[in-house]
Amino acid sequence: MNEIRIPRLGWSMEQGTFLRWLKNHGDTVNKGDALFELEGEKNVQEIESVEAGILHIPKGSPMAGSTVDVGALLGYLLHENESPPDPEIKLLAESNIEKTPKNAGPAARRMAAELGIEIESIAGTGRSGLVTKQDVSLAAEMKQAKVSEGEIKSTLSKQAASPRARRIARENGIDWTSLAGSGRSGRIREIDVRRAIELSGLNSSVKPSGKPAFSGLSPRRRAIAERLRRSQQLTVPVTLHTTADVTELVALRSRFKASSPATTPSYNDLVCALLPHLFKIHPQMAQVWDTAHETLMRVNHEQIHIGIAVDTPDGLLVPTIKNVANRPLSQITAESSRLIALARSGILPGDVMRGGCFTITNLGAFGIDGFTPVINLPEIAILGLGAIRREPVFHDDNSIVSRHRMVLSLTFDHAAVDGAPASAFLRDIALAMADPAAFLLNLSH
Repeated sequence: MNEIRIPRLGWSMEQGTFLRWLKNHGDTVNKGDALFELEGEKNVQEIESVEAGILHIPKGSPMAGSTVDVGALLGYLLHENESPPDPEIKLLAESNIEKTPKNAGPAARRMAAELGIEIESIAGTGRSGLVTKQDVSLAAEMKQAKVSEGEIKSTLSKQAASPRARRIARENGIDWTSLAGSGRSGRIREIDVRRAIELSGLNSSVKPSGKPAFSGLSPRRRAIAERLRRSQQLTVPVTLHTTADVTELVALRSRFKASSPATTPSYNDLVCALLPHLFKIHPQMAQVWDTAHETLMRVNHEQIHIGIAVDTPDGLLVPTIKNVANRPLSQITAESSRLIALARSGILPGDVMRGGCFTITNLGAFGIDGFTPVINLPEIAILGLGAIRREPVFHDDNSIVSRHRMVLSLTFDHAAVDGAPASAFLRDIALAMADPAAFLLNLSH
């Protein structure tokens, strides 16, 4: 018998929305079959079965649209002629991870100890609630997302708190790190946070439904808001603007469009293809922060992953095009189109929104010129593309010509790189866009 539990789909995910079963009670399930649909922070995913068996959906199984905790028990996969557990599981009680003793292998425990993470504070997503190395890694990232850079060291020195206690504290504006825990080894439990809420006169903000005070926001919108706030807290953002002559870039795209309308690269695709060449000249711009946001890591040229900001009905998503330096322009265009389609249909896998080293965002379609993009952590810079406008330009002989021009907006983290190298990088982006053929000739086949 194998348990079916709610997996973690993203670095800060603590709950998800169970949408529906894709198999019926009593169906035979093969390993790898799509088992159920789950909505996480930014996307809806079909969750595949990691084992084979006969699906048993017990009484009390969540209805469509139910909010469930990571690690919550949904049902079982039974072997042939195997009976279901008796009595039926109490799913709501099982979903309270505080009540379930932690089960973790030596590798996960060693990794948690090295990262200063309490195993007891981690919701296991492995079989029977097993805490995996991925759970530990995600818990470390989540810990950094919850506190500012100045709070990290002090937080690590304080007692651990259960996931439920941390969530309730966050929803009600309580600093759980200042509380005295009543749990084992001083662990802070839900009751400790509830007592602090009462003492601080915040009872009125706790809704009977248990939903947070900002429940008007969807889970995806909350996740987006948290990432943006974290970026502002942990970076020293500075935005530079310049205007690029993109007449030749427009002409190049027009030639692609005339020869192959169905596979015409976007301006995002063209700039994406330029970036690996520019990172060779400016390697300090191809860096990312580590999990603790304390060390910068240089990105290998063969593993440059570029994020493309996509406007969707559920908010801004940033899928990443992997290994851009090793792809011809035609592949970049095809992959970009595929990821944008997945993002706008709401089925973008979570793993394709991680691992980027730089992001491109484009507001040109809205007629916007210069703007201030927000850095997509753990990256250190983001490039904004404005509208392409046909403008009169004076030559040295005072003659006037018509040229296509675009405002470029580069936001960079001043804590990671100084203004001079960032300015030189933006200057060279503009120069590359002014003469793209030299950069793209070997990429266009």
